[in-house]
Amino acid sequence: MKRNGGRLLVDSLVGLGATKSFGIPGESYLAVLDALHDTVGKLDYVLCRNEGGASFMAAAYGKLTGTPGICFVTRGPGATNASIGVHTAMQDSAPMLLFVGQVGTDMKGREAFQEIDCKAVFGTIAKWAVEIDDVDRIPEILSRAWTQATTGRPGPVVVALPEDMLTSLSEKEPLAGPIEVTEPAPTTKTMSRIRGMLAGAERPLIVIGGCNWRDGSTAAIQTFAEASDIPVAAIFRYQDQFDNNSPVFVGDMGVGMTAKMREMVTNADVILAINNRFGEMSTDGYTLFDVPQPTQNVIHVHGSDLEIGKVYRPVLGVHAGPNVFAEELGALEPVKGDWAAWRAEARAAYEQGFALPDLPLPVDMVKVCAFLRDKLPEDFVLTNGAGNFAVWPGKFFKYGPKARLLGPQSGAMGYGVPAAIAAKVACPERTVICFAGDGDFQMNSTELATALQHDAQPIILLLNNGIYGTIRAHQERNYPERVSCTTMTRNPDFVAFGRAYGLHAERVETTADFAAAFERALASKTGALLELIIAPEALTPLKTLSEMRADALKEKRMKSR
Repeated sequence: MKRNGGRLLVDSLVGLGATKSFGIPGESYLAVLDALHDTVGKLDYVLCRNEGGASFMAAAYGKLTGTPGICFVTRGPGATNASIGVHTAMQDSAPMLLFVGQVGTDMKGREAFQEIDCKAVFGTIAKWAVEIDDVDRIPEILSRAWTQATTGRPGPVVVALPEDMLTSLSEKEPLAGPIEVTEPAPTTKTMSRIRGMLAGAERPLIVIGGCNWRDGSTAAIQTFAEASDIPVAAIFRYQDQFDNNSPVFVGDMGVGMTAKMREMVTNADVILAINNRFGEMSTDGYTLFDVPQPTQNVIHVHGSDLEIGKVYRPVLGVHAGPNVFAEELGALEPVKGDWAAWRAEARAAYEQGFALPDLPLPVDMVKVCAFLRDKLPEDFVLTNGAGNFAVWPGKFFKYGPKARLLGPQSGAMGYGVPAAIAAKVACPERTVICFAGDGDFQMNSTELATALQHDAQPIILLLNNGIYGTIRAHQERNYPERVSCTTMTRNPDFVAFGRAYGLHAERVETTADFAAAFERALASKTGALLELIIAPEALTPLKTLSEMRADALKEKRMKSR
């Protein structure tokens, strides 16, 4: 059967198991849009309002589901707008496929209308970037792209689609399913050595990260850790991958970690690191370990051999998939040692982190989070973009085995709203809450239209303090009393904005008003936007803006003596 390249591509995606895609239409891939006309209910197209929002949705979808999030955009401006989602997916190790319409092959190299070199533009931020140069190769290249996106260290793949490749005819059959790829497994000898190193430790620590876990895999790690009484830490923004209610869970490691967590990592003598890549965010700017040789005995387990020894030299590098390794670890005989107090003290410090003093009014986020912890179902999904507000979903919720956190490792502003929409598209039955600052929200606020059009109903908690909080905090620490370019004096009426898009929206001006407002948001059939009025002084849970400034001025005076 002859079909054009656009239909061959779409039919192959359906064969691979894709059910959702996100995008902005463009004339460069009209043949794909035509093919999608016939796949409603099989492969749906979520029509977005900006390519950046669409690519964020695809990145979040891949992170949440473990299957590639699919995004379609046009060439040039569409592709460059979408690059933020590609970068985010790469740093999150989330599977994603970005399809970019491209000028026809007869136009290439002339700087034609909206022409870009996709392989050059995306080559440094994607796992792989490729351009179709023969319509008959569409199944071959798509199969490789899907496999690349989902194996080893998962990540985004960018596929450029020249217009004539989509309109040309082919007799090739579409793909009927993905390749079955088994994870590399550790040897029995390796597992025995790891057990011996843990048994001989005085202060062992297990660290987990990444988002490509199968259901039940981290439960196997939990079984071994609890039986051995070994503390478990999660990488920054991956704490949802381990049951936080377990007595061995001691918190997350990386940016914003507690003093106790830093002390634990520094003083551990054996660290079993599974599926994390020791990036800047998880090592607090590469300060937790000596480069290149840590003083701790690090066992680094990763599905990609390219991540092992990338920055730090482990005493043992194990090229193994996280799920297979977890199963093998769970089957090991537990180890015993004199570290019960080490684990218990760390767990106690983690629990104490939830007990905070009252924050400056009008709305106290400590109390808001306490209410939500009691109210939300066990399979809730929280999302956030970037800003000081992200500390609330990151530090003040316990993620059980069914709850999820979608927060960008890349620190990308504007991620939270699209991620929440993607989560509702993927799992419409789950309660999805987006935390957003007033600056962060406005990066992709127009995607509220996408939510309404596609019957996705997240609840957005918009924390409005009128400032770009993270940068303001840096200013107060480094340039006290010289505030510049971080105050938003003309924000819109966010409640009117939300209502204009058809959401239930209201302003919460006191802590006491939050519970009833949240109940109304839950009952809404359209999703909801709750604007929470936050004092700029309440910039962090432990230190006010004025206290930051005073500390910085004091330090400045001390240095000038």
